[in-house]
Amino acid sequence: MTDQNFGPYGQPGYGQQPYGTQGGGQYGQPPYGDPHSGPGYQGQPGFGGGYPTPGTPVPAGYPQPVGAGVRGRRRNPFASWLGLPLITLGIYGIVWIYKTNKELNGYDRRIEVNPALSVLAVTLGAFLIVPPFVAVWRLGARARRAQRAAGIPELSTGVAFVIWLVGGGALYLQYEINKIWDRYPGAVEGQQVPLYA
Repeated sequence: MTDQNFGPYGQPGYGQQPYGTQGGGQYGQPPYGDPHSGPGYQGQPGFGGGYPTPGTPVPAGYPQPVGAGVRGRRRNPFASWLGLPLITLGIYGIVWIYKTNKELNGYDRRIEVNPALSVLAVTLGAFLIVPPFVAVWRLGARARRAQRAAGIPELSTGVAFVIWLVGGGALYLQYEINKIWDRYPGAVEGQQVPLYA
């Protein structure tokens, strides 16, 4: 490593920070847990700091990133399903549909969706009866695709749809979507995170 690879304070420059027990995250991401202990890559001891981007060497035995996306917001499933919709007279349910679709698209750009059209489907589309059901089914399918990209077990779109129909609303879907964001311990909303499939 030459002098030009070092930052202004003597630390390795971008792309040069090695994996190890360093506390700092790579590419500007915050480190996991205690910055002095560096609990490691994907929460495993021995490989320090931050989320690797595609093309960055990853220790053997760990999943290799195939892309990158943006982490969404972790929400309370009960508040999303019942609490906030009751307080806002149903308006939060519409906001939840918009934000959830937008976050899934931001997480994985391969998930194509226009959040505004999803909102129209569950509001004005109700006069045509079918569009709200299609919008809910597709939201479940998008959450499933996002779980696949995160490398975690995938939800059942059919189960999500049936739970919605019997009054479960956002409860099950938000619970499953939270699993995607929980895949990245230490990451915050809006932070770039890797995709694994």
